[in-house]
This record gives sequence, structure tokens and C-alpha cells, in this order.
Amino acid sequence: MGGYSSMYSMGYFSSYFLLVVPAILLSLWAQAKVKSAYAAYSQVRTHAGWTGAQIARRILDENGLTDVPVEAVAGELTDHYDPQARVVRLSQGVYGGSSVASVGVAAHETGHAVQHARGYAPLQLRNAIIPVTNIGARLSTPVLFLGLILGLQGLVTFGILLFGLMTLFQLVTLPVEFNASARAVQTLEADGVLNEEELAGTRKVLTAAALTYVAALIVSAMQLLRLILLYGSRRRR
Repeated sequence: MGGYSSMYSMGYFSSYFLLVVPAILLSLWAQAKVKSAYAAYSQVRTHAGWTGAQIARRILDENGLTDVPVEAVAGELTDHYDPQARVVRLSQGVYGGSSVASVGVAAHETGHAVQHARGYAPLQLRNAIIPVTNIGARLSTPVLFLGLILGLQGLVTFGILLFGLMTLFQLVTLPVEFNASARAVQTLEADGVLNEEELAGTRKVLTAAALTYVAALIVSAMQLLRLILLYGSRRRR
């Protein structure tokens, strides 16, 4: 029994370093990249001088969303669209800033509001699975450990499925974020708000931000794969 536990522990830690650690390092790199891009292009003022709040308001009005407010929130890179309250919230630097980064981020978040209004399917799916995803995030680890301690294979399987919900959420998030960025760039270009050089900067900021979602998916997928491999090897033994 002790030998089995030792082998299982070795498999537990070796799979962590082989699968999860590289994914975490990728995630840290992606976060550093988006912060670097945001910091760099926050110093580049647009030729038109529009602030993030003004751009957000303009795009919302152009899409008939005059009832969706734009609010300022504390923090940096805390920008988001709240589908429950139907409000675009921009960090203070983006709200009042007239930089390439501010305009790009504001247009991206406003893109989510347009997605919501147009019934964009991936966004609807993501919003629909948020409650069960939250349940999975809270219960997956306790259920897994309880199943392992009690030796209940069904409970372990259920724990892995709960964790899989988080991976599914990350997967569904990708098209939502990429589409919002594409909408932002297209709108800014069509409206003539940014020139070509400024658009190139906006693309860099939004691409860097998108990488964080790709990295989050990879981390979640590697953790899920690790659980499946460990559970599979445990069953075979």
C-alpha cells in the first residue's frame, strides 16, 4: 500500500510539473505582455483626442443602445461589460484617457454590449453556463478529494466533470473575446476615430489581452488532462 501511495504521489507531482507548470508560466507571460502593451500605448495619445468614455458612448449610440450607461470604476484593467445590469464599466484610466490603449479597451468592452444586444450565440452560452461553472469552481476540488479518500470512483468522476465545466467556460470565452476585439477594430476604423498607426497599436493591445484568455484555457485544459490521467492510472492499478 505504501509503495502504491509513493508511486501515486510521484505521478501527482511529476504530472503537475510536466503539464501545469508550463501552462502557468505561459499565463504569467501573457499577463505581463498585456500589461506591457497597455502601459506602452497608454502613453500614445490619439490624434482625434476622444476619451474612452466618449468612444464607448458613441459606439453604443450608433448601435441604438442609448439606454446602456458608461460608468467609471476603480482600478487598472478592471474594464468590463455587466450583462445583468446592462452597463459598460471602464477603469478610470480608460474612462478619461484619450490614448490608443484607452480607446481600444473602451471599444472592446462596448463590443460586448453590442454582442448582448444582437444575441451573439457564444455570449449567450457563456452567460447561461456561469451559474453551473461557479458551482463547479466551488465543489470540484472537495468532491475529488472526498471521492479519493472514500475510494468512490463515481464521486471522483463527478469531481472531474465539475472541473471540466470551468474548462468549458474558458473555451466558450475565446470566441466572445476575439469577436469583441474584431468589432472594436472594425468600428474604430470605419468611424475614422483612429489612423492606421493608431489602429496598429490598438490591435497589439487587444491581441495581448486575447492571449491571456488563451493562456487561461490552456492552464485549465492541462489541469483537466492531469486529473484525467491521474484518475485513469489509479483505476488501472
